[in-house]
Amino acid sequence: MADEQLMHLLEEMRDLQKEHLVHYKMALQNQQEAIARQKQAIGRSKTALIILFVFMGFTIISYFVPIVAWGLSWFIRR
Repeated sequence: MADEQLMHLLEEMRDLQKEHLVHYKMALQNQQEAIARQKQAIGRSKTALIILFVFMGFTIISYFVPIVAWGLSWFIRR
């Protein structure tokens, strides 16, 4: 009787370990997918940052060039 209980207990432990392995593989796959998504997000953020800097540079240049030109023309006319 004790042998049957021991065998049953060992079978339960084996089944639980198999189930744990399945869940571990799923968790590992989810982590890999999350890392891939984070890398994509970083790439999109870099692109957005470059676009923002280009836009800001264009805005600053288009704002200050007329002011500098006006200042130089005013200085030259003096």
